[in-house]
Amino acid sequence: MRLIDAKKRDFKSLGECFTRELKDGLRPITTDPDIVTSPCDAIVGACGKVQGTEVFQAKGFPYELSELIPNLHINHKYRNGVFITLRLKSSMYHRFHAPVDCKVNKVSYISGDTWNVNPVALKRVEKLFCKNERAVIELKNNHPTNSITLVPVAAILVASMKFKFLAETLDLKYRGPNDIACDAQFKKGDEMGYFQHGSTIILFATSNYQFCQGIETGTAIKMGQPLLSGHSDSK
Repeated sequence: MRLIDAKKRDFKSLGECFTRELKDGLRPITTDPDIVTSPCDAIVGACGKVQGTEVFQAKGFPYELSELIPNLHINHKYRNGVFITLRLKSSMYHRFHAPVDCKVNKVSYISGDTWNVNPVALKRVEKLFCKNERAVIELKNNHPTNSITLVPVAAILVASMKFKFLAETLDLKYRGPNDIACDAQFKKGDEMGYFQHGSTIILFATSNYQFCQGIETGTAIKMGQPLLSGHSDSK
């Protein structure tokens, strides 16, 4: 993100610059309830169908849903579903937002390593996302069969995830419960939290969703851009 897009231009620290906010109204968000928008600015690292319960972090490097999301109640929903890996580069806008209207009643924190999540590391370190510190956030909505889950993954220099609806910062110093109860409600586009540097968010959706036109590996996307659609005429 260019600094010209930031709400303010003067920062007291490098960390404040990394977690800068956008100017109000800069990213229009569609109100179509069938469209899932991108939660963040990112490069699409990988995307496609979940092959049964197998997901690919990079070509030739698969992992099992249960290894990334240990909760069986959540991970079974994405069997043969779709996924997209969103890589936030250090120069990008670091905050992430709700991709749909939703409620969140729990965040599951999984402590782990802080491997770099750049493309080179993803091709060399097997099941890297399953080894790194991460959180699992199921987004509750009004659709009985549609389900979306976000998995923010921490990385080197970024072992910290801050959620606006939790008092605690989730990092390697955190010593609280792994399952953190909460009661948060979001409209599509509302800010959910931020990383303190670049990192990754993996979004999972049920099999009734399809990728919107132009969403493919290597594509640069913006927060609020249409990502998935439940429309039958999606491309």
